[in-house]
Amino acid sequence: MKKTSLISAAVVATVSALLLSSCAPAETAAVQRACVILPDADSGTRWEAGDRPALEAGLTEAGFEADIQNAQADPAKYATIADAMLTKGCGVMVLIDHQGAAVAVAEKAKAAGVPVIAYDRPIAGADYYVSFDNSTVGALQGQMILDGLAAAGKDPKTASIIYSSGDPTDGNAKMFLDGALGVLDAAGAKAAFTMTGTWDGAKAGTLFEQAFTAVKGKVDAVLAPNDNNAASIITILDKNGLVVPISGQDASVAGLQNVLLGKQTATVYKPFKLEVAAALDVIAKILKGEKVTASKTLEDGTPYIAVDPVSVGADGVQQVIDNGDATAADICTAEVAAACETHGVK
Repeated sequence: MKKTSLISAAVVATVSALLLSSCAPAETAAVQRACVILPDADSGTRWEAGDRPALEAGLTEAGFEADIQNAQADPAKYATIADAMLTKGCGVMVLIDHQGAAVAVAEKAKAAGVPVIAYDRPIAGADYYVSFDNSTVGALQGQMILDGLAAAGKDPKTASIIYSSGDPTDGNAKMFLDGALGVLDAAGAKAAFTMTGTWDGAKAGTLFEQAFTAVKGKVDAVLAPNDNNAASIITILDKNGLVVPISGQDASVAGLQNVLLGKQTATVYKPFKLEVAAALDVIAKILKGEKVTASKTLEDGTPYIAVDPVSVGADGVQQVIDNGDATAADICTAEVAAACETHGVK
């Protein structure tokens, strides 16, 4: 009996060792895996063309596994992707929110002991927030309006300014607007009309038509949250023979063209590669068990790793091209060719 017991003990020990051995690679893989959920694949956004390849390359180079998937603008799909990722195992989750879908995902991840990085858009309950300095983005936009009014010889205290903003479900939108208001309020500017917030360019055009009617066509400037909205607003201004100071963001091709044509005062340029680099640094520290330090915090206390944006006027367009974030071929179409030559864009 004693001999049998010894054999049984040896078998149990061997089986246990094998089980532990077979589990170890999975656990190690989970620790070394970064799970990333992109919000959409729209052609007007940067996620697939920019962030995905940059994050994938950076993670691979650092020796980590990258699991990057796209929710295709579908909150339900966002949740399904997250569940599958967590089942497979994640050492960290990097979430770009879409219509609040990331909040529940962050809760599940944290319950499973997985740290969460809110990327580009704030998420309630995230462990870290990596984005451009949103208050500075707004401040730059507010300054665009003041600079444009000054160039036109108009006093911001008496100017008829239409205020617009991004989708209120996007936490960044409020920070952009607050940053802009901090600059405009200090100059004594006031809104002649405030539009409902949206990131939808077509909707922004419809809302601006309503605003234009409300102010009886008296518009001295428009605070627009991004280039996409600005383009739709500019179309309506064009129809009414008006060119007024208007802000923007994203340094999109259309935005840069409008800046060169003098239809948009400037755009906030956010080189996404800088944001990716900041995120990769945080991811690496988390996966290696190192301490993450942040320069700022959000109102809820979330550590905020903030990257500096840049205001780009007509003379700064070449900088965007030199950085590889746009091409002269795309920008300098027939209508814009003369403006490109004037401002040395090539």
